[in-house]
Amino acid sequence: MSRARTWIVDQLDAERSRWMLWLPVALGLGIAIYFELPSEPALWLGPVLGGVALVFVLLTPAGTLPRALAIGLLAAAVGFSLVAWRTATLAAPTLSRPLFNLNVEGRIADIQRLPEGVRVVLEAVRLKGNGAPPPEMTPERVRVSLSKGAPQIHVGDRLLVLANLSPPGGPALPGAFDFQRVAWYLQIGGVGYALAPAVVIEHGSPSGIVRAIDALRADVTERILEALPGPEGGVAAALLTGEQTAVDKDITQAMRDSGLAHILSVSGLHIVFVVGLVMGLVRYGIALVPPLALRVDAKKIAAVLALLAALFYTALAGAPVPAQRSCAMAGFALIAVLLDRTALSMRLVAWSAVIVLIAAPESLTGASFQMSFAAVIALIAAWEMAAPWRRRLHERAERSTSQRWLWRIAAAIAASLATTLIASVATGAFAAYHFNRVSLLGLVANMLGVPLTGFWIMPWGLLAMLLMPLGLERWALVPMGWGVEGLDAIAIHVAGWPDAATLVPSFPGATLWLLTVGGLWLCLWRRPWRWAGLAMVAVGLMLRPPVEPDLLMSEDGRILGLRDSGGVVHVASQRIDRFVSETWARRSGQEGARRWTVSADQQAAGLGCSGGLCRWRKGPWRVAMVSDERRLAEACATADIVLSTVDAQGRCRGPRLVLDRRDAWREGAQALWLDEAGMRRDSSNAHRGDRPWVPNSSIRQTLIKPPGA
Repeated sequence: MSRARTWIVDQLDAERSRWMLWLPVALGLGIAIYFELPSEPALWLGPVLGGVALVFVLLTPAGTLPRALAIGLLAAAVGFSLVAWRTATLAAPTLSRPLFNLNVEGRIADIQRLPEGVRVVLEAVRLKGNGAPPPEMTPERVRVSLSKGAPQIHVGDRLLVLANLSPPGGPALPGAFDFQRVAWYLQIGGVGYALAPAVVIEHGSPSGIVRAIDALRADVTERILEALPGPEGGVAAALLTGEQTAVDKDITQAMRDSGLAHILSVSGLHIVFVVGLVMGLVRYGIALVPPLALRVDAKKIAAVLALLAALFYTALAGAPVPAQRSCAMAGFALIAVLLDRTALSMRLVAWSAVIVLIAAPESLTGASFQMSFAAVIALIAAWEMAAPWRRRLHERAERSTSQRWLWRIAAAIAASLATTLIASVATGAFAAYHFNRVSLLGLVANMLGVPLTGFWIMPWGLLAMLLMPLGLERWALVPMGWGVEGLDAIAIHVAGWPDAATLVPSFPGATLWLLTVGGLWLCLWRRPWRWAGLAMVAVGLMLRPPVEPDLLMSEDGRILGLRDSGGVVHVASQRIDRFVSETWARRSGQEGARRWTVSADQQAAGLGCSGGLCRWRKGPWRVAMVSDERRLAEACATADIVLSTVDAQGRCRGPRLVLDRRDAWREGAQALWLDEAGMRRDSSNAHRGDRPWVPNSSIRQTLIKPPGA
């Protein structure tokens, strides 16, 4: 043990120059611990822990390993405090139940163009109608999908619309994506849809720089869609303004299956295109005027203008997390150019992560943050490792004067292939964890799609933005649309190949931790002990997927599902919701849920569905799923477990467990696991714990013994 401890200390001391890279990791660890807690911590806890860590920082000698560990503990405490404070300060009222036929009045804060219509986020909301909450309980913001025939609207307009509103939806089953948590940080307390065309009751101008940028984004998106009314318009809007809601659903799915979905999300690729185009145009433009080129530093002027362009583009795109990270990195790189320093390094990524986590600590849990940073960290680490090899190839190319251009072309192709492969591997596991989908042919699609985007689509897009104040954007948007059509064709063609993408079952939470820690260990260190990170990643990928539930009920209590012996998900209720049922199926690696049908022999044995009553059996458990109140008594007389979309409380006393829609309304989506040993029950609210964004979580997991036990 003594020798092992000495060896570890020696390795850490040799990696002293890389210690700083773990600062954002420590900051993120504190944020992650906050979200893993089963109940909301006291606001004083983080500052107290930070104070204790600060004392250790001051007491330990500078430049030593204990000082570094103390700084890491301080950073974790700061991350914990930041996210707890942000959660508390963003607290806003949320609807407690669905409300119908309400007059919803509010100022437009955001406009999202969808393929089937328009969705708006309203702030300064007033609700009038039957059951409307008092002003102090009215949500700060609501999101409403407008009906067809909506008037011309702009950010800042005050809108009146007749709508149905509901609380933000929770997970489709315990452990699934939590929109209620996302809505909490956006201060959206209600979502719904319009029952009639909206009316603009007051035209207003957006107040403040943020509102002005939101208004500009909406206006630019609208002008792009007017110039390109087909499917290519939605993709062009996504590339230039970050507004992905207007992208056709089939195109979005093809992009995902082909591995090109990252092109639709404004990130490093787009920021690099903008920075590179602006720097190139400015620098070479100055070079065309010799008297000017001899008197000014064209490179630094180009860097300043490129930085301004990157900031503007990031703001126009709504500043999503990948764009924030990319803009921060571009900013550091361009500042390094101004100071005559080396631009690209892992330290650049570390400080970018610190900035993003301080600005929006809740972004740590999102797929966008994780995949964005995973890709860029892996790329820089790989390029650092390959630096000697690349240097030798460059020297060999310089010596071969007759074939120098061939070497350069080959190097560019190899670099593009390697970049795509590394980024795909680095993000693939995170994509599988969050979306249960892995693209297997992304290398081919990216080899075709990325050059098309960089050399044709984005230059025309930049020209369109420059021409837009003159009203001449159509001249550039039309050629841009030709390139987008080609990009869509590549995505559709590659996605149509056999096994272009595959669904995988959900990973356990421990897998995400091991992937993250192992990947960081591999990329942030430089000495051979870095390869231990591969072992952590391998262990994480080999962990057994969690056992998916046998019986399911949606959070509104209207959809019932079961998982057969082969793991196939079936909907066993009269009503079916595509989003909920697909979520159930996808977590098992299944493309979509099916309507439950059985053979004639099984029907004769009393299984299957008929007239609002479905029967199923697993081991000793007899299950009845009721969606017709007239069949409730029959189900209660013959089943051990009854799942009912109608009220059954106090009316169904024979079964060992009865769950109806009131249980779902109170506790969230329900999940049951059945086996010979007993039945285990969980709900989405209990799974998440006592957190501010969880409506009610008084119920915890329970275990019920089987019949006859």
